[in-house]
Amino acid sequence: MVEFKVRLKELRLEKKISQQELGLVVNMSKMAISHWESGHSEPSISQLIILSEFFDVTVDYLIGKTNE
Repeated sequence: MVEFKVRLKELRLEKKISQQELGLVVNMSKMAISHWESGHSEPSISQLIILSEFFDVTVDYLIGKTNE
């Protein structure tokens, strides 16, 4: 199972956007995104939904529950 922090970074890099740019999408700071990607914290459910819509993936995929 792929961890959320790994999947988030992979998706962000695929879109070629910075942590700062992703932060703007979910109304969070670059530092918050950095903490998510390092595993120091996790997004709220509402932020997961915004991320899944932005990346056009399911929340299950984002959190590593599925690979599709």
